[in-house]
Amino acid sequence: MLRTLAMAIALACLAFGAAPASAGTDIARLTPFKADRVVVFKGERKLVLMRGEHVLRVYRVALGRNATGHKIKVGDNRTPEGDYVLDSRLADSKFYRAIHISYPNWYDRARAEFLGVEPGGAIMIHGLPNNMPGDYVGHPAIDWTNGCIAVTNREIDEIWALVEDGTEINIYP
Repeated sequence: MLRTLAMAIALACLAFGAAPASAGTDIARLTPFKADRVVVFKGERKLVLMRGEHVLRVYRVALGRNATGHKIKVGDNRTPEGDYVLDSRLADSKFYRAIHISYPNWYDRARAEFLGVEPGGAIMIHGLPNNMPGDYVGHPAIDWTNGCIAVTNREIDEIWALVEDGTEINIYP
């Protein structure tokens, strides 16, 4: 009997861990698992929180206004592609919460130096602009950022709760 109860609780925890992004932020607090990897598919405008090979959440995102291709230089409005780390957080920025992506990495800096340009930086996963509704910027139907990855405020709250600093992020075309 005790073994059956333990199995039922474990299955319930897994079910909560696979809850869709449309579930409320209370689900994020109930999920026993933190993400150990974030994967972004730029072409599909999807951000996926993973734990091992299991999908915890999927979010629709907006990207940089010039989203096609890898970020090359400051001001190109592209979202980078490659392997990075989520390395810090900003609770108070011009957007509702922001998690910093470690762009540029060594490859990005070397490429920019070779091209004689500055690689840029301050690439984040963030919520909507402060005091501005999502439909004002066209979120998520329109790519409106300067190279960042944008989600709704409710979604950044979930991501904030489920992702720790030091988590790997892989950004694919």
